[in-house]
Amino acid sequence: AYGNQSWPQDFERTSRTWPEISERISVPSLATQSQDAAGSKVDAAKPVANIDAGTAVSFYVRPYQIIKKRSDFVAAARALRQSTPSMMVQARAHGLGDMIRVGFTCSKKVGNAVARNRAKRRLRAAAQQVIAKHGRAGFDYVLIGRHEHTAARPFDQLCKDLARALDKIHHPRQDARL
Repeated sequence: AYGNQSWPQDFERTSRTWPEISERISVPSLATQSQDAAGSKVDAAKPVANIDAGTAVSFYVRPYQIIKKRSDFVAAARALRQSTPSMMVQARAHGLGDMIRVGFTCSKKVGNAVARNRAKRRLRAAAQQVIAKHGRAGFDYVLIGRHEHTAARPFDQLCKDLARALDKIHHPRQDARL
């Protein structure tokens, strides 16, 4: 006989004997406003009575939305920009409401995939701390990583660079060119 006789010979595998594990846990009482059994609105800031004290529930609310479309990145490339030692920040007013949108990118000059992903992770972490304080509603920001500088710069300096760039974009001096 040819091959491994314990596996099926066709391209589809047999069904698994163990149950699938759910990847998401939905807790409807943690929504910003939900309805209780009586139909009245419940605010999520108030303590939730139906979750016992032993249950660990954690969630993160991002202060911005992620830019994913190439057209949005191209539009931001044509707008304002500010350079810092650790990154390049591009910004434009998008006019789509009061949301802040942020995109992250690193070219192949930054390094291989591992180096690019490390730089983008650090940019995401810096944006999470800085954008809520220094960003403006109605703007798109694109953070571009730099070769060797984004990954090697101390994180507090990375955050200061981003805050300084956003302040310069929104409050330019008259004699400075962007």
